[in-house]
Amino acid sequence: MFNRYSVTALVLLFVAAWGTADVQAQQRIGFTNQEAVLANMPGIEDVQEQLEQETVRLQGNLQEQQQEFQEQVQRYEQQQGLLSDERLQEREDELREMQAELQRSQQEAEQELAQREMELMQPLLEELQTAINEVASDQNLDLVLREQAMLYVNGSTSDVVNITRDVASRLDIEIEDTEAEPGPSLDTENPMGGGGGTN
Repeated sequence: MFNRYSVTALVLLFVAAWGTADVQAQQRIGFTNQEAVLANMPGIEDVQEQLEQETVRLQGNLQEQQQEFQEQVQRYEQQQGLLSDERLQEREDELREMQAELQRSQQEAEQELAQREMELMQPLLEELQTAINEVASDQNLDLVLREQAMLYVNGSTSDVVNITRDVASRLDIEIEDTEAEPGPSLDTENPMGGGGGTN
């Protein structure tokens, strides 16, 4: 049986829950298509060109190693009947080591290319981040998400806004229409940033 203290506690709990829901309802969320903005930033073509050159260089090095390995395999196959068992074992060990070295070179090339891409993209990403932060601040947004993280947005709500064009305008670039249907159900598992922008 409830006494008057229990009733009061329930009322306070209800009021607290209502107040929390009201605060959440007033939260303003923005979203932006970062890929669309990046694709139109002035420096992106230079980045792509440098990455292509780096890829060609690394592929050339790997092709040379691959060709040398194949030549050694062919030589081994041609001489196989003329070599002693001991020499055959040595040659097989040498080929295995060459193959392992080739695999290591491939992995290192992939890592080097990824590192180079990160270095080249960093200035553009920082410039984009600054623009997102400024737009989010101007529009009093509490959270900014990637457009790709959104599952559904209700077109009638004004609490979720697409800031892609505003971000592009801040960077003095033009992009194609990226308007997405706005909505209350969001994928917040991986929100790109909070408060003023994304990371």
